[in-house]
Amino acid sequence: MSIEFVLMGFLVGGLVGLTGVGGASLLTPLLIFLGINPSMAIGTDFVYNSITKLAGTLQHVKQRTVDFKIVKYLALGSVPGSILANLAVFSVLSPYYNQHTVTIILGVILVLLSFLTAVQLFWIPGKSNKWRLRSLNEKRFHLMGLGFIVGMIVGATSVGAGSFTALILFYFINQKSAEIVGTDIAHAFILVTVTGFLMIGSGHVNYLLAGNLLCGSIPGTIIGSKLSTKTPPKLLRIIMIIIILISGLKLFFP
Repeated sequence: MSIEFVLMGFLVGGLVGLTGVGGASLLTPLLIFLGINPSMAIGTDFVYNSITKLAGTLQHVKQRTVDFKIVKYLALGSVPGSILANLAVFSVLSPYYNQHTVTIILGVILVLLSFLTAVQLFWIPGKSNKWRLRSLNEKRFHLMGLGFIVGMIVGATSVGAGSFTALILFYFINQKSAEIVGTDIAHAFILVTVTGFLMIGSGHVNYLLAGNLLCGSIPGTIIGSKLSTKTPPKLLRIIMIIIILISGLKLFFP
């Protein structure tokens, strides 16, 4: 057992449970920085994130902070999108998807993600807009379509299952912060689990590494989920934005 990877898993898992975001966007670049092959880092991250988000989902279900209707609409779009993107990238386009290509794509997405997260963070959550005022039934096809886009990004890079979905929920859905986090984590669990099975089939998973990370992430996620109902996560999100931005720039400009 590697204590460094256990502590890394605990830190990332705690942030995921607390804010709903930061899993792959923090873990994948960290693994690449430590010398893990990008494709292997992405595949291992899917397995790690699946089990981590399962722990977070169970805790949020227990707290009754998951809206299963929203999860369903998002997943109806994101799961097919993720499967299509993953098969295209790691099967059809695999001869052209080398290490340099992976790091550049991840770098661009992480920089974009840090910018969008900052916009969401400093946008006034309580401010009304036409989408928040509409019924869920009126927004279901929009959620499916946006879910499909998120699924495409996640299927190719493992990044964004929680972060991009959180942006959608904060803008489209009128819920308390803890409910958005819980719904976000539950949807991300479904999305990364389905895609994780595809990565297992293609052999892009380091099981020993995933096991070390999970030894820390499961307790970290449970603790973070409990704190999500009591702790304002704004400061943590600011720190995460900075870390994600630096990680993206480092990958984009090695």
